[in-house]
Amino acid sequence: MKKLFAIVAMLGMFTFGATQVYAQDAVESAPVENVENTESANEETSTEEVVEAPAEVVKADDTEGVHKILKTKFIEGGAEFMALVAVAMVIGLAFCVERIIYLSMAKVDTKKFMAAIAEALSKGDVEAAKSICRNTAGPVASICYQGLLRINDGIDTVERSVVSYGSLQASNLEKGCSWITLFIAMAPSLGFLGTVIGMVMSFDEIQQKGDISPTIVAGGMKVALITTIYGIIVALVLQVFYNFILTKIESIVADMEDSSITLLDLLAKFNLKK
Repeated sequence: MKKLFAIVAMLGMFTFGATQVYAQDAVESAPVENVENTESANEETSTEEVVEAPAEVVKADDTEGVHKILKTKFIEGGAEFMALVAVAMVIGLAFCVERIIYLSMAKVDTKKFMAAIAEALSKGDVEAAKSICRNTAGPVASICYQGLLRINDGIDTVERSVVSYGSLQASNLEKGCSWITLFIAMAPSLGFLGTVIGMVMSFDEIQQKGDISPTIVAGGMKVALITTIYGIIVALVLQVFYNFILTKIESIVADMEDSSITLLDLLAKFNLKK
């Protein structure tokens, strides 16, 4: 965004300077007796042009300028390491999208679901409660179904089954998150590696030419640092998605624990009625 503001400011300054130069040339080329009239006319027209011209330039080149800058900097970073950073981002985002879709499908309205289970058990219809669990997707329904299968074995057996199966479901929710953390760490590491190798190549070029000119050093350093910039950007993007995924996992695990406690209470009441 700072680059975008810098580009807009440079375009505005360039347009303003070009307008002033154009007005000054017109004043110098005009006859001497009309200099004062020309200056007053140019002041009015130049004021209007300076106000309107930058807006037109920004509207025309705003999006294209940013796109071209990103594309140019990506190419300048070198195909070898920039390609690795891009692959890390694509694969990491693929894992993030897969987890988000899975967790969104696993999320259910726990209060409504447990109310339906409670209504079925209040009527003594265990099979109806099992049917509700089978027809509901998500780990909450799976845990309740496992508990209902062992309803005749006692509350202690049901509790052990619910706890064991809950741990299994929690591990399924976190499946693939380790790969996301891997690419979060890998992206900036690849960027740093590209930077170090770029600096070494820059020093090799200095050694071969025998000249420590600012052009050689600055060019090599710029190309080397671009890989680090893109690596950090990729890590930040993946980190945002990863934290969002962890938030959804914590919410589902909390629902699982709450529904497990509610189920045990319902089964205790059901056994007492029998």
